[in-house]
Amino acid sequence: MLRSVDTFLSKASRNMKKSAIREILKLLQRPGMISFAGGLPSHDSFPVEDLKTVVDEVLEKESDIALQYGTTEGDPLLRQVLSERHRKNGLNAGPENIIIVTGSQQGLDLLSKIFIDPDDYIICGLPSYLGGLNAFQTYGARLRGVPLDENGMKPDELEKAVVRLKDLGRKIKFIYVIPDFQNPTGITMPEARREKIIEIAEKYNLLVIEDSPYREIRFEGEHQKMLKQIDLYGRVISLCSFSKILSPGLRIGWIIGETPILDKIVTAKQTADLCTSPFIQRIVARYIEKGFLDKNIPRTIELYRNRRDFMLECFSKYMPGGVTWTKPQGGLFLFVTLPRGLDTGEILRKAIENNVAFVEGSTFFCNDSGHNTMRINFSYSSLSETETGVKRLADVLKEQIRKS
Repeated sequence: MLRSVDTFLSKASRNMKKSAIREILKLLQRPGMISFAGGLPSHDSFPVEDLKTVVDEVLEKESDIALQYGTTEGDPLLRQVLSERHRKNGLNAGPENIIIVTGSQQGLDLLSKIFIDPDDYIICGLPSYLGGLNAFQTYGARLRGVPLDENGMKPDELEKAVVRLKDLGRKIKFIYVIPDFQNPTGITMPEARREKIIEIAEKYNLLVIEDSPYREIRFEGEHQKMLKQIDLYGRVISLCSFSKILSPGLRIGWIIGETPILDKIVTAKQTADLCTSPFIQRIVARYIEKGFLDKNIPRTIELYRNRRDFMLECFSKYMPGGVTWTKPQGGLFLFVTLPRGLDTGEILRKAIENNVAFVEGSTFFCNDSGHNTMRINFSYSSLSETETGVKRLADVLKEQIRKS
C-alpha cells in the first residue's frame, strides 16, 4: 500500500500553496456566515436571460463549430471581436496579438511556465494579488516587493530594487502590476506612473505583466490608458478577463502581447488543456456582437457603485477610531489598516466565530508584513448583509483594540 506520495512529488508541486482565499470561501457554506473574503461578483450582475438567448442561437446555428475541438489560440471570431473592442478604446491589438485562455489565472500560470526558471526574481507590489504570487512561486520564483503609495507602485523604489538585485547578479524576469483598482488595495495607477514603469523596464531589459481584470468597473474619475496602450517597446503583456464584467463561471480570459511571446504561450497551453472551451468562446463572441456586454456593463457598474458607497457609509458609521480604509474609484475591494500591534490573523478567527469573514492582508505581502491589514470585498453581499457584517466585524475590532 502506498504510504506517502511525498517521495514522488516534483519540486514544482512542493512549491504549490493552497489559496488562503479559496479556503476561506468554503465558509460560505456555513449558515449565517457573511463573507467579505472572496472577490466574487454579485449574482445580481449575471445576465441570465441574455445568455439564454445566445446559447440557444449558438446551439441551433453553430453547434458544428461550438461543440468541436478548437484552435489553441482561441476562436477566431472572439479574437476578432476583442480586437475591435480594444481598438475602439485606443489599443491597437490585432487578432494575432490576442490568445484566449481559461480565465486570466491560467494566463498567469502559462506566463510563469514560459518565463520563470527556479530562483529568477519577479518584482511585485507590496501588497499584490495572491493568485499571481502563488503562480510565480510554484515555478520557483523569488519575489521582491516594492511599496505602494496612493498612486500604486513607487517608481523610485522599483528602480532601487532592480539595481540592488542586478548588482547582486540576480536574474529578474518581469515586473508584475495591477494598475486599475489593484487587488487588494483598490488603488489606480496614474498614467504618468505607468509610463515611468515602462521606461524602467526598457532601461533594465525587463518585461511587464499587466493584470487587468477590474479595468472596466470604474465608478468615477477618468479612465487611464492601459500599460500595453502606451508601451512603445513591446515589453508589456496584458491579462484581461470576463470574470468581473460578465461571469466567472464562463472561465474566459485573454492575453494581449507580441506574437513571439504568444507563440510560446500557445505551445505551453497545448500541453495544459489543448484549447479553452469552443462552446463558451462562441457564446461570449456572439454575446458581445449582439451588444449585450456594452448594455450590461453600466448596470454592473451602478450595482457595485451603490454597494461600495453603502460599504463606506457602514465603515464610517460603525468602525472604531484608529481604523482606516481606502476609497476606491472602482473594482471590488476596500483595503483596511488597523492600529499597529493588531494581528488580523487572530482577528479573523474571532470574526469567523461571529459569522463574518475577510482575507487577512498579510497573505498579499511577499515579505511577511501587513499583519495589521485586511481586504474587504463589497460586490458580493446585499446591502442588508453588508450592514450586518460590518457591525459584526466592528464589534470584534473594538474588543481587540480594547484588549491591546
